[in-house]
This record gives sequence, structure tokens and C-alpha cells, in this order.
Amino acid sequence: MRNTLEKQTLETSRLILRQWREDDIAHFAEMNADRKVMQYFPETLTYDESAYLVERYQKHFDEYGFGLWAVELKDQAEFAGFIGLAVPQFTAYFTPCVEIGWRLATPYWNQGYATEGAQAALDFGFDQCNLKEILSFTVPANIASRRVMEKIGMSYIDNFDHPAIPADAPLCRHVLYRITKEERDTLQAV
Repeated sequence: MRNTLEKQTLETSRLILRQWREDDIAHFAEMNADRKVMQYFPETLTYDESAYLVERYQKHFDEYGFGLWAVELKDQAEFAGFIGLAVPQFTAYFTPCVEIGWRLATPYWNQGYATEGAQAALDFGFDQCNLKEILSFTVPANIASRRVMEKIGMSYIDNFDHPAIPADAPLCRHVLYRITKEERDTLQAV
């Protein structure tokens, strides 16, 4: 299955979720250097750290057949951020699992793009990858991401301390959301 899915491109009414290109790295690095974009992460990222992440994202597609797609707006053909599915690289009581996540540059906030792209990624995960459940997590203060999780049908299930963040750090505590394929199918039938 991985070979047929790894080059998958998803389209919504306004977005294209596609494989990463070399020219995305500079835009991605600029986004990751923005303190507003990264306010719920331990720190901003350098150009080299961003380039390394793009390389990891591409390898993830090769390994799993899904990943974090670069996002562009159909009518502008410009890089807006990423949306997609990933297997977290840390150990917690709920791992191994598949996480849905997104990060958009500030000009693309509050326009429904994260919800639109996340719904497409969620559908891909359930319908093409045959996943049984998908999780998402963030810090409790990240209300915008929590709203996206709820809009795509996810439910809050627990709090946890992120094992990759020091226990005394303000961003250690996270909220965990989940949706199962059965729950998504029920929502779509309504």
C-alpha cells in the first residue's frame, strides 16, 4: 500500500496538499522563525532545523505512505504551511498512534484552511490508509487548534505531559483528542 500512496496529493475546494519541494524550505523556515506561529512550541526553528524537518517529512511518506503534506492555496500557488498525518516519535501511554497536525503561516489563519485541509487528511487516513483511529494533541492554551480538532469531529479524551518537553516547562502539559473511523462515519451519515 505504501508505494501507491506515498506520492498522493490531496485537493479540497481551496487547497492542494502535496509533496514537499526544494523551494518550500525557505518559506517553511520563515514560518518556523515566526514567534507567533511557534508560540505553543518550545522554541522557533532555524533554517537548517526546518530543512531537516522537511527531509524527515519526506522519509515519513516513504516509510508509512502518508505524512505531513505541504499546503498551497489553489488560487495563489504559494506555500501556506503543512497539514497531515504523522506517527509521533515519542513514547506515551497512547503510542504508537497516528496523529493529525497542521501549522500554517499567519496570513492563512482564521480562514478555515486548517479545518478544510485537516478534514481531507482525516478522510485520507480512514479511507485510504484504513486507520482505525487518529489522535491530535496540543497545549491547553492553543484554542485555535483545539477548535479545528473539534470541527473535524474529534473529542477531548485526556491530559498528558509531553515526554519530549521538560516536566517543569510551561508547555509540558498537553490535551489529547481522538476520533475513530466509526465516529467519523457516523458524523458523515448525519
